Amino acid sequence: MAAVTALPVSLSARFKGSFAYFTVKDRLPQILTKAIDTLHRHKNEFFEEHGEKGVEAEKRAISFLSKLRNELQTDKPVTPLEDELPDAALWNQYLDYQRNLLNGNGEPSWFQSPWLFVECYMYRRIHAALAQNPPIGSFDVFKEGKAQNFFESQEAIIALCTYFQELLKNIKDLDEKQLQGELFKLLQVSLWGNKCDLSFSAGEKSSQKSSPLQCLEDMVPYIIVNDMEKLWSLLINAKTRNTDKCTVRVDVILDNAGFELVSDLVLTDFLLSSKLADEVHFHGKSIPWYVSDTTKNDFNWTIKQLQSANHMWMSRCGINWEGNLKKGVWVYQDHMFWTLPHIYSSMAEVAPDLYADLQKSNLLLFKGDLNYRKLTGDRKWEYTVPFHQALNKFHPAPLCSLRTLKSDTQVGLKPGQGEQIQASEPEWMISGKYGVVQFDATP
Repeated sequence: MAAVTALPVSLSARFKGSFAYFTVKDRLPQILTKAIDTLHRHKNEFFEEHGEKGVEAEKRAISFLSKLRNELQTDKPVTPLEDELPDAALWNQYLDYQRNLLNGNGEPSWFQSPWLFVECYMYRRIHAALAQNPPIGSFDVFKEGKAQNFFESQEAIIALCTYFQELLKNIKDLDEKQLQGELFKLLQVSLWGNKCDLSFSAGEKSSQKSSPLQCLEDMVPYIIVNDMEKLWSLLINAKTRNTDKCTVRVDVILDNAGFELVSDLVLTDFLLSSKLADEVHFHGKSIPWYVSDTTKNDFNWTIKQLQSANHMWMSRCGINWEGNLKKGVWVYQDHMFWTLPHIYSSMAEVAPDLYADLQKSNLLLFKGDLNYRKLTGDRKWEYTVPFHQALNKFHPAPLCSLRTLKSDTQVGLKPGQGEQIQASEPEWMISGKYGVVQFDATP
């Protein structure tokens, strides 16, 4: 029997000078400061809507977040959650698990624990700061940034919607080669749309200004794992095998709202319109997460914005997409698991209902960096370790990651490939300049 090799260490701020260290030291406190400022700015609005109760709730939420920021900056132990929210027990069990890993050598803390855990924990505490303070409990401190990203990306959204509506006019006449070409284009737009990430820029402006279709050719060399052909084979085989009795289902595990979400919606509408898929399930976050991640509110808001746009093709997209939801060929769902600190290899155990649902899919598309980190366990892998191995038995269905690199974990590269890029570009793993379309077929 082959020896089981130990998993590499988790990325963590305890490695001074690493990207995790920089994130915990600088970016996370900036994100908290921005959340506090946002609450300050909405004080009058809270007063108008809820009177003194609104102002009191705002003060309590700010003091909660200021305390959190202080705990983080002074590397205090991570404390159990004290709220009554439905996922609190799972979070506290996970904290116990982290504590047990230390074998009595101190407590899990901000700079000593796995980066993925403490970063997720911060967003969960931001949620608690509001959820525990009615009447402002449903206020999303990140909503303004997401809306701003959408409005600042108008030109790119118009260009994409126009291109797509023109494409739909003759989609029935495209031969297989042309269909493949269009799929590859829209996959790349969805991949590079992932650059618009507000947690990466610590909530600073990050939008898509120019037409996303113009520079695709120039970007191809920066796709360091490119499995688009494999994706095409899977979809075209499913289509030809498909009888009236079975439905081809694609699931998209969403990342950012704003331009990236629009690029995902265009891609999936193309899959339906070209009959490469019969239904699409979107998986979003049940609470505000990682600054710009898509919640149900963001999803519905985006479609409404498009519908009411005074641009013909934008509004056509919005109307059609509302129709897809009404017809049930698009389904939006969220699950508590997506906002837990657990990596995906523990999904079958922690959220067996979600795992069983994903097993019904023909293809899972995981968008973005955080999903990639959770797929591969957020570890210091050797670059050449196969993707399949890093997934560590997470195989509910054939899956593909569309991700621009914004954290220092990457697998599935050819020998010497990572080192070669590293030699000329030391920041290549965190710059968002490189991307992967990385596929694993083996359920």
